Amino acid sequence: TLATRWDVPALRGFNYRGGFAVIPEFVALLAALVTYTAGFIAEIVRGGIQSVSHGQTEAGSALGLRPGQILRLVTIPQALRVMIPPMTNQYLNVLKNSSFGAAIAYPDVVSLFMGSALNNTGQAIEIIAMTLAVYLVIGLAVSAFMNWYNARIALVTR
Repeated sequence: TLATRWDVPALRGFNYRGGFAVIPEFVALLAALVTYTAGFIAEIVRGGIQSVSHGQTEAGSALGLRPGQILRLVTIPQALRVMIPPMTNQYLNVLKNSSFGAAIAYPDVVSLFMGSALNNTGQAIEIIAMTLAVYLVIGLAVSAFMNWYNARIALVTR
């Protein structure tokens, strides 16, 4: 049974009782997704920062900005315009890759629908359609938010 509970750990007898119970499948899925996705996101950020011309940092330096201020006020805002579209793809990939949790017996959306609901109802096509619809709605919501954010930070010209 999936029982994730949260309470304050307390010393009872010779051991601590309470706290937060984490199942090993969740830790394995989280470690795999974080490790896999971190490499891609790091490359996106690196490429975005390198896409800003060196003249921009020199201009910030000429204005008397410190290196941290140059990064925060000059480099990152320009790099975000390059980074947002591939970051949207990575966020959608994480969403899709989370379904691999079913392969290690983590009870995610796929195993919830395909396991419990399918076994109880026997309606395979309807259950698969519901699973696809859930992923579609979440994916469209992530994409809509990222498109809104991309439009918000887009360069406005006359």
